[in-house]
Amino acid sequence: MQKLTQQEEEVLRAVFKVGSGNVKSIMQQMDADAPYTTIASTIKNLEKKGYLSSTMVGNTYIYASSISQEEYKKKFVGSVVKQYFSDSYKEVVSFLVKQKKVSAEELKEIIQMIEKEK
Repeated sequence: MQKLTQQEEEVLRAVFKVGSGNVKSIMQQMDADAPYTTIASTIKNLEKKGYLSSTMVGNTYIYASSISQEEYKKKFVGSVVKQYFSDSYKEVVSFLVKQKKVSAEELKEIIQMIEKEK
């Protein structure tokens, strides 16, 4: 799947929130004040890229995500780790610690989660 623009990501997150809906219901889940036509265009781009599918109900298109939020997170995080951290999750954690975005207590919880999964 193709990389998304910031606006496309925002629209996709809104679709995840709403589940499925028309352009107006998707816009209601967004913080941005973009015009209807801009959001409608962005939705069409997401459909072309394979992230959304549409169904005609009466004279309105209803849009839904073609991938789960979990699948998208996996793809997004994987690409960030690959592009910015030499494909090393250890480097990600190290970066977060240095930036004071993860506390020692949170790291202990992460270690416990990892040990549970073994």
